[in-house]
Amino acid sequence: MDSNELSIEVELSPQFHDCDPMQVVWHGNYFKYLEVARCALLQRHDYDYPQMQQSGYLWPVVDARVKYIRPLLYQQRLRVRASIVEWENRLKIDYQILDAATGQRLTRAWTIQVAVDAASHELQYVCPPVLWQRLGVSR
Repeated sequence: MDSNELSIEVELSPQFHDCDPMQVVWHGNYFKYLEVARCALLQRHDYDYPQMQQSGYLWPVVDARVKYIRPLLYQQRLRVRASIVEWENRLKIDYQILDAATGQRLTRAWTIQVAVDAASHELQYVCPPVLWQRLGVSR
């Protein structure tokens, strides 16, 4: 599989309602931007949240980390890059938020999701084969 297929970039600009009084994006809203990129990446593989649930699995985020390097500003053009880096025992996605004009890295982050059987609510210690099939990767 081409590693470019495991990455995607989306462009967005922070809206006024995402910012504090200094027109800087409030730190909790970064997760919203990460999710926009994560959903676009999963949609590329036809395994976004509705398809996950239809396949019999829930994929909650169980861990996340954000490194705030430079502030995101009101109406700043941004590129949010999401890359799947692990898929065997968990789904780990790395992110970068870049200034769209300069390419300067503003934020680094990652999220970890695990498969949970939708019927039994049991944690799956190995990702189900449906994830590998949708991603086009081997175990």
